[in-house]
Amino acid sequence: MPTIPKAAVAVENAQITVDADVLASRLGLTVQALKENMAKGLVMSVSETGAGEDAGRTRLTFRYRARVWRVVIQPDGSLSEDPLPVGTATPIEDPLSLVDLARRES
Repeated sequence: MPTIPKAAVAVENAQITVDADVLASRLGLTVQALKENMAKGLVMSVSETGAGEDAGRTRLTFRYRARVWRVVIQPDGSLSEDPLPVGTATPIEDPLSLVDLARRES
């Protein structure tokens, strides 16, 4: 996982702050566009606290349209980017069209 500067994410009193320049660039936005889209509710974020073997880690996921940036705060405070896993599509045995699915539900 690529690392990023510790200063990009700050955690204080369970409050997480992310550097706007870093987040904007990862989502392909300017800082101004990031702020505007956050105000419109178009930038979403999720914070996950690790358990078990991931205890002490926190993963932050940010989404803007089709863009996603994930970063993990390690137990020592270092940061690592966490790319989304790329899977392979599993073929469906008997695919249904949307019309078939709608008929099935009614």
